[in-house]
Amino acid sequence: MLKELTNEDFKFVKELLLRINEEQFNIFLSSKTGFCIYKDNIKVGILLYSILWEKFPFIQHLIIKEKYRNQKLGTNALIQFENLMNSKNYKIILLSTQIDEKAQFLYRKLGYIDCGGLVLENTPFDQPLELFMKKNLIK
Repeated sequence: MLKELTNEDFKFVKELLLRINEEQFNIFLSSKTGFCIYKDNIKVGILLYSILWEKFPFIQHLIIKEKYRNQKLGTNALIQFENLMNSKNYKIILLSTQIDEKAQFLYRKLGYIDCGGLVLENTPFDQPLELFMKKNLIK
């Protein structure tokens, strides 16, 4: 189950996303673009997103605590998020993942398709290819 972020969630979010600072957290908080994911009233993950060009929800982070992975919590959170975005009349959801991360297989299973990539080679942010994916919400 998704619940909107509150001021009290900073410590939990920081635990899952070490690089986030309080100012960045407050952007998600004030724009209402962040959720904690719950299982049986226990926080087990986060979903943080932004809206690109006023029309595309872009999932920046979907993180489930390791001991709660492989229990369909990410799948259920993503489906709930898709339904919420659909109810707000958004037509497409975008997200990204590094090409070496397992998350891409979950996203493909849920109907997301590759739509581009970003290479940050020879920069202070060197990493494997960042794979962008999309899903149409219109059936």
